[in-house]
Amino acid sequence: MVPPELEFVKNLGKGSYGSVSLFKYSKPRTTLYTAVKTCDYKNAESLDKEFQILSKFKGCSRIIQCYENKLIENLDGEGNVEYMMFMEYATGGTLKNFMNRSEDKKLPDPLIREFTSMLLEGLATIHGHGYVHCDLKPENILVFPRCVYKKGAWKSSYQLKISDFGLAKRGGDSDWWHPSRPYAGTTIYMSPESISHGETGKGLDLWSLGCVVLEMYTGKRPWSHKNYDLEDLNKCHAPLIPNDLPCDATRFIMTCFAFETNERRDALTLLDHSFLRGVVKKNREPPVNVKTENPREIALKLEKLAQWPSKVTSFFKRARELKNIKKHPRPSRTNLLPVHLCAFAEPSKKLKFWLIILSFLWVVFIIVVFSLFFFR
Repeated sequence: MVPPELEFVKNLGKGSYGSVSLFKYSKPRTTLYTAVKTCDYKNAESLDKEFQILSKFKGCSRIIQCYENKLIENLDGEGNVEYMMFMEYATGGTLKNFMNRSEDKKLPDPLIREFTSMLLEGLATIHGHGYVHCDLKPENILVFPRCVYKKGAWKSSYQLKISDFGLAKRGGDSDWWHPSRPYAGTTIYMSPESISHGETGKGLDLWSLGCVVLEMYTGKRPWSHKNYDLEDLNKCHAPLIPNDLPCDATRFIMTCFAFETNERRDALTLLDHSFLRGVVKKNREPPVNVKTENPREIALKLEKLAQWPSKVTSFFKRARELKNIKKHPRPSRTNLLPVHLCAFAEPSKKLKFWLIILSFLWVVFIIVVFSLFFFR
């Protein structure tokens, strides 16, 4: 049963086979929010499959996190059995919502490059575990606002996480394909080989990524320049790329739209593309080519990508920035909903007392040793 402390807030939307709602968890001095995906007993198997996949990605910063160790069984208002999956709540909504709030639904070039890098990191983790998302699109990408301390001030920043693994499949699985249902995900984001014969390799996700990047630049869906037809993909056509895009962005999208899947490379290789070189090498080490798709190796490489420091930033500059944090306290985040609480405790009076005593004893010890050495 659902804990009585959970309170329904609002509906967030619909997934592949169920609805997603926002719930509030209230206790004295604590208010947490969680997104809950709910389905009926007919779709319980599909929801459980998604839960099992997400459970393999616990701790992955670019993939939505689920809670609990199993689905929660509950009775709805009419007494029917329903199943619930608890997930973290993205206060920024989906990438589609985020774009709709921007001017002309377009995003600035530096932000697009940062977002693309984050999505590639997520895809590298997914593919490293042997899965293909099969439905990558702005509606299935969540935005998490946050504040970062940079150049002596707190600034807004965003993190992306990939969600909705309801259509995810093992790489190379094509048993599901049927002429009457020739594609796995959303048609306009599908790749030619997935439409023609149901191939679900990592190349499908990279094609979809190219569509997402194109949409972030133009503010329009892929294929918006014409009436889309599945025959366009079968004829080796790709969505139109405007001429006013940066050259490296055009080359990146063209790589994602390569008709041969092996020419699209892989997520780790694309992280070192010239389109992302400024973003990736600013704070991260360029990725190393891998011959296998061992999940452990993929995780280690992504960890290195995230932790590599800038060669320009010196130790002393970093120390000054940390020192300045005390002079510029973090502003209140009234525009964001709390997801977790952190408590920072001051040393107790008792601890301070013992620290003073130990310091005094240490000084006495030094004086005694000094006296014995010079006056013996």
